[in-house]
Amino acid sequence: MGLFSIFKKGKADEVVSDEDDSAARLAANSELERQRAQQSDLQREIARATAMKIDAIEAAMAADIFNEPEPVWARRPRPLQPAAASNDGATLPMLDQYTTELLGDEDVPLEAAAAESAPIVEEIAILYSNGQAEVAEQMLLGSLPDAAQDRTVWWMLFDLYQVLGRQESFENISIDYASQYETSPPSWVPPAGAASEAPVATGYSGVAPTLALAGILNAAAAPQLERLDSMNQKLPLRLDFSRVNGVDPEGCALLLAALKKVQGGERELLVVGATELADQVRAILTIGKRDDGEAPWLLYLELLRLLNREKDFEESSMDYCVTFEVSPPPFVAPSKVANAPRQATAGASDRFMLPAVIEGDAGKLLAAIDEYAGQYPVLVFDCSRLARMEFGAASALQSKIAELSNGGERRIEFRDLNHLVAALMRLLGYADIARLFPHKY
Repeated sequence: MGLFSIFKKGKADEVVSDEDDSAARLAANSELERQRAQQSDLQREIARATAMKIDAIEAAMAADIFNEPEPVWARRPRPLQPAAASNDGATLPMLDQYTTELLGDEDVPLEAAAAESAPIVEEIAILYSNGQAEVAEQMLLGSLPDAAQDRTVWWMLFDLYQVLGRQESFENISIDYASQYETSPPSWVPPAGAASEAPVATGYSGVAPTLALAGILNAAAAPQLERLDSMNQKLPLRLDFSRVNGVDPEGCALLLAALKKVQGGERELLVVGATELADQVRAILTIGKRDDGEAPWLLYLELLRLLNREKDFEESSMDYCVTFEVSPPPFVAPSKVANAPRQATAGASDRFMLPAVIEGDAGKLLAAIDEYAGQYPVLVFDCSRLARMEFGAASALQSKIAELSNGGERRIEFRDLNHLVAALMRLLGYADIARLFPHKY
């Protein structure tokens, strides 16, 4: 019996030992499987984040390719003519093919001319000019179904919402516009001070100090940018980037510092060609590349901020964060900033800036225009801040322009008009004595 007991005990010990080894192996295998699962999850997260980043980059590239603004009310491109041998200063250089202008009926596409002469457009322009924005809005909304071929009513409604500061309404009709015309809708860029400035012609009007950069934006721009210190700090400043055709990192750093300094005093700005300059800066940026420093990235973000393109700003901030592994600057909506598209003509420093609203007695404004006309042979009015003209004041201004035109011999232009004001001016006969250039959508 003792022998069997010993044998049984030995077998029992062996079974217990095997069970311990199996449990240890199971525990080890379980830990290994857990680690493998964690590694697999981590790889999936990395792959998912990488895929999202690639998708975002591809979307941005697609937007750059397919989101080109279509020309509006533009005539067919004409071959460039050789410049005259001499220039007496009474004419401006020939405009390029992207310039939009309203002249006589023969110079406007038929559908645009028909819209401008249509009673509904004229009635809306008059209502808006006399401060009845809500009635004008309802009439514009009611006219959209009949605006399949001509987009004038759409452009007037877009401008109305921007003037009134109603971004949500603007974005709502943008969806319908994009669906109907299968093209990208306009961007939200309200004119500076349009919704808040007092409804009188007492806002600043006159020739604003202008800094126009040209050529490659590089270290050579330093002397031009230093001129900002000597310009009248109390007047609105016009920054014109129309003739910039390239950028480098050092030039980006100089312009960024100048923009920060100018805005430090909350000075009113009119920025011309910021969209085109932003595109040039974006072209030299590469995600993950730090060789050129942060200045080009920060200038690009600053230009997007001035353009009030918050969504693009946030997306590019992520790219900046990935590249430099630092927190990006926050988006702060621009204040006292108006934007205008790239200009093709010279003489930008000689433009007369009109106020945001012209209403009531415009005597002081007309006197300032008289003074301006006494100094310049060609009159160019900057309307990028002009949100509304009251009918009576617009009629008085038309009479003054007719007087200054000298029977049509003097060249007079109104640049960057919103489409509501352009419709009123055409109704009042401005196109017979001046050239009207509505902004492009």
